[in-house]
Amino acid sequence: MGSRYRACFKLVLVPAMALLLAGCGYQLQTAHQARFTDPGIRISLEPFQNLSFDSDAGALMATRLREELRRNGFRGTFERAGADFLVEGKVRDVREDVVTHGAEGFSLEHALTLVVDIRVVEVSKARVLLKDESVSESATYFAGRDFQYTESNRRMALEDACRRLAGRLGKTLRMVL
Repeated sequence: MGSRYRACFKLVLVPAMALLLAGCGYQLQTAHQARFTDPGIRISLEPFQNLSFDSDAGALMATRLREELRRNGFRGTFERAGADFLVEGKVRDVREDVVTHGAEGFSLEHALTLVVDIRVVEVSKARVLLKDESVSESATYFAGRDFQYTESNRRMALEDACRRLAGRLGKTLRMVL
């Protein structure tokens, strides 16, 4: 009777494992994704040109985009010399709007909006793979009478907007590269 249970168990277990593996989110890599994860690939990703009044917005955006590409599985190097792909960006603007006011007329909450242009070029074929203008992301922060409190919150909002925008751009770049 034990061998009968083992045979029945094998008949049920093998298809169940196949269904489990098929439904867990794993999928075969395509050649397109293999190019993105190729350790020999080189991307030139310099600090973005900065047209905003935030002195380091362009550098911060490029740094967050590099981090996001690594997080998405990019295994190559970031080098300008001999690059296979050129990623160019421009921070067009960092806008702020007052969201709420306090009883005394002071602003309590601000919305910071980061606006970026991005272009990706395949160097060997000299063709533009992606050109997206005025991509934006917003983050809110609280303001107060203390300048340091407000600026600290503003900086965290800028970093948050860069991180979220880099997340969106990183997913797009993974599909394009």
